[in-house]
Amino acid sequence: MNKGIQTIIYPVQDLAKSKTLFGRLLGVEPTADTPYYVGFSVGGQDIGLDPNGHRHGQNGPTAYHHVDDIEGTVQALLEAGAEMVQDIEGVGDGKRIAVLKDMDGNIIGLTQTP
Repeated sequence: MNKGIQTIIYPVQDLAKSKTLFGRLLGVEPTADTPYYVGFSVGGQDIGLDPNGHRHGQNGPTAYHHVDDIEGTVQALLEAGAEMVQDIEGVGDGKRIAVLKDMDGNIIGLTQTP
């Protein structure tokens, strides 16, 4: 089941400066603050900053669809013509993500939480 887009991740080059900028934009302190990810939560929406995003091919924000079955969703999208960009991987606390792109090059993020 797809629970909709609840997370948007921005690839950033300077995590400290981006954390300051997004903190001011969103008006809240980070809910996660590590050297590999800074996250904010505003109105039921998670906004994340990823200093490794550009290395994973992200050139702009990626919207993540929250799904119950990430393997099944990835397989269904691949069968429908999507291409894998970033394989399913764990990112901590049992959360897993994957990134695909559609036939037009649009990025599709998937996430599954325990």
